Amino acid sequence: MAGGKPRQTADWLAGFHAVEAALRHDGERVQEVIFELGRQDKRAQQLRELAAEVGVAYRDAPATYFAERVRADRELGRHQGVLAKYLPAPAGDEHDLLALLDGLREPAFLLVLDGVTDPHNLGACLRSAEAAGVHAVIVPRDRAVGLTPTVRKAASGAAERLPFIQVTNLARTLAALKERFIWIVGAAGGGMVSLYESDFATESVALVMGSEGEGMRRLTQEHCDQLIYIPMAAPVESLNVSVAAAVCLFEFRRRRDAPGVLSEQPRVR
Repeated sequence: MAGGKPRQTADWLAGFHAVEAALRHDGERVQEVIFELGRQDKRAQQLRELAAEVGVAYRDAPATYFAERVRADRELGRHQGVLAKYLPAPAGDEHDLLALLDGLREPAFLLVLDGVTDPHNLGACLRSAEAAGVHAVIVPRDRAVGLTPTVRKAASGAAERLPFIQVTNLARTLAALKERFIWIVGAAGGGMVSLYESDFATESVALVMGSEGEGMRRLTQEHCDQLIYIPMAAPVESLNVSVAAAVCLFEFRRRRDAPGVLSEQPRVR
């Protein structure tokens, strides 16, 4: 079909956390759940009951079936005796992002990841972002990891609940956010302002984090209104991107939750 988003293909989810999260928060997209033959423990029984509750078929299969699936898809990792065939919703795009922003009734709070490639890092970022109250996570479509089964497992349900936006041109998206009076704050080792002194934590803001190895690209930095750094005790010079994202997000959340802060008049560019 011409135009529109590409047709999705089914993924395999492995492990109790990932399968339970999909059943609870996106059950209509779970096609079936498969248990390793002989698993009759309480945890497996509870998951069977949940599948039945949301109308998802389940069946048993021998251990050899699970071994074959893992051999075919190394990303599945430890399956814990449970798999699910899952048809994920497509990631959002630029139009979905603008629609989401139009529907907000409070200052925007966005996380932008400029080229994160490790699925465990992305999953951890999604989990922290949801916990901190972020409205959407934005990533570039190319040279960055998407919502893989490993990401979904690491995110513990956040991947099914939190809007995930993949954009074709990140710099153009940041420019579009600026036009909507959203401040762009980048976290970088060479930042000039401490995280704890950022001017924009309490306003409509997009926090930008760089990739694991290279950090933010030059063009991305050029679109930032402010570059911040996380103060750290020597000799530590940097943090894993998912840890750094969590530190920054929860500091912004703390300041946004101060009494009366989000009701103040925002600054105009």
